[in-house]
Amino acid sequence: MIKGKVIKYGDNVDTDVIIPARYLNTSDPKELAAYCMEDIDKEFANKVSQGDVMVAGKNFGCGSSREHAPIAIKASGISCVIAKTFARIFYRNSINIGLPIIECEEAAKEIKEGDEIEVDINNGTIINKTTNKIYKSEPFPEFMQKIIKSDGLVNYVRKRVDAK
Repeated sequence: MIKGKVIKYGDNVDTDVIIPARYLNTSDPKELAAYCMEDIDKEFANKVSQGDVMVAGKNFGCGSSREHAPIAIKASGISCVIAKTFARIFYRNSINIGLPIIECEEAAKEIKEGDEIEVDINNGTIINKTTNKIYKSEPFPEFMQKIIKSDGLVNYVRKRVDAK
């Protein structure tokens, strides 16, 4: 179960805003996290806490295909991203690095900045503890849940190879 405070953004948040290109000279997650969301929210690095949940509108993660964007979000302490829709490459990159993401139009629209929420990625349930509203999204297939729980595709494959 994921529990956290909501940090909210709008539609079409692109990867250049999530992690500006001027910081792509590193692949260190902690360094990337220091600049995450800097061009859209100067206070993001100071206000995010471990376990917080990012909520956004449609087409979250559009733009370039860099994996740096979900890495920066995850390293910043965000435990899950909920959006109306995700850009496909961001969606896949998030799974690949073990960042839980959920598409849920109603939750993305109604959940507010600062709300306290709980997310069960196993069954796709989002509970807004501030308003006591429950949202339901389509859960990931079991194999994708295993990838996320393994902290990404590379670790998932390593575990499978080591088990043989």
